[in-house]
Amino acid sequence: MAAIVDLPFALPPAPANYAPAAASTSGVSLDKTVLTPTGEGFLGYFRRRLNQNTFEQDDALMKQRLADHEAANAEVDELDNDIGEEPESAELLESDPKEWKSLDHYAVLGLSSRRYKATPYEIKIAHRKKVLKHHPDKKVGATGLSDDSFFKCVAKSFEILSNPEKRRQFDSVDEGVDDDDVPTGKESPERFYELWGPVFEREARFSKETPVPSLGNADSTKEEVDDFYNFFYNFDSWRSFEYLDKEVNEGSDNRDDKRYTEKKNRNERARRKKEDNARLRNLVDKALSVDPRIKAFRAAERAAREAKKNKGRPGMAGGMSAADKAAEEQRKKEEAEKAAQEAKAKEEAEKAEREAAKKVREAAKKNLKREKKTIRNIVTGANYFQPEGTSPSAAVLEKQLDAIDKLCAALEPEQVQTLRETCEKGTDAAKQALNQACNDKGLGEAFA
Repeated sequence: MAAIVDLPFALPPAPANYAPAAASTSGVSLDKTVLTPTGEGFLGYFRRRLNQNTFEQDDALMKQRLADHEAANAEVDELDNDIGEEPESAELLESDPKEWKSLDHYAVLGLSSRRYKATPYEIKIAHRKKVLKHHPDKKVGATGLSDDSFFKCVAKSFEILSNPEKRRQFDSVDEGVDDDDVPTGKESPERFYELWGPVFEREARFSKETPVPSLGNADSTKEEVDDFYNFFYNFDSWRSFEYLDKEVNEGSDNRDDKRYTEKKNRNERARRKKEDNARLRNLVDKALSVDPRIKAFRAAERAAREAKKNKGRPGMAGGMSAADKAAEEQRKKEEAEKAAQEAKAKEEAEKAEREAAKKVREAAKKNLKREKKTIRNIVTGANYFQPEGTSPSAAVLEKQLDAIDKLCAALEPEQVQTLRETCEKGTDAAKQALNQACNDKGLGEAFA
């Protein structure tokens, strides 16, 4: 704040020849104005134009990115939460880091209940907890044994799940998410939204376009329902299958082998993508066929056509007495209530059967995976039934490993177990049993 101060002395007068300087009269003019597009406003405009988003969609996207960034950089306190605190089975702790492609990376970090919903923040916390718990130095001090196998699995799982591209590849083939867990279509119409909502939320995780329209509810308009089904019928999925690619034989410098393997991988990825697209379309077809809103819309359209057609005709639309209408409505109401009760009882029974079947299927899948791994190890240990001292070619590797995959998919779990037991009897027995099984399934003798 300015203040007036009295000086203790007086200023002398100006010299006699003093003249004040003349004011400058020259002005500065711009020949051309250059505007540079900078700042948050321009970046937002360019981002919306590039992604073809509305203001609302762009705001939602930026809000999500900000939340993800804050979560990823939040201060971690491992002791104040239960993230990653899942029980560890003996089988999980015995996992081989060399077989990292067969690992359940979410289970390794204790996030099997979260899976694709796990945030970067949760992955970061879970990894720190596992490192503290399974560090080799800690095990040596406690047991005197040096075993860092599971610690390496933890490191590999974190490497994959903390990398967005690698995580997408794993999420695309994650066996912990059952794509076949879909309603039968025979359930009560009242439970349509409860049963089908989670199914479409699960599928929505693969969408390139965001936001993904929701299934809605009984009050959704016809336009909203049509937009929902149009979106999923034209679903643009980022799901890919590179994670299942066959590796080129270690130590092989043969370019032909590498090209052959790459070609097989491309063909397999295309086949799996085609099958997944067909699976999703069948799923949407089934949901559309049992959607009560679609039935209501079609019934309303039929009623409107009939009313228009019968307008003015005696005894037709509008010709029923009030008593007849009331009786008809009461009859329909009673029939609907009875049908709803029967459907509810049937649905409860089917739900129990479905849950039991799911448990059996999960157990069989787990055992099948173990049996297949054992058979592959036996074939690998037998040098793919090639003469001693020779290295199998990429074609032989591909042919035999593909045959094992197809056999295990074609046989019943009990048959795979029997095949594994026979293979354990020796190299000759394994070769004979595998060829016999291939012949029975029309695959030819792949183990020559």
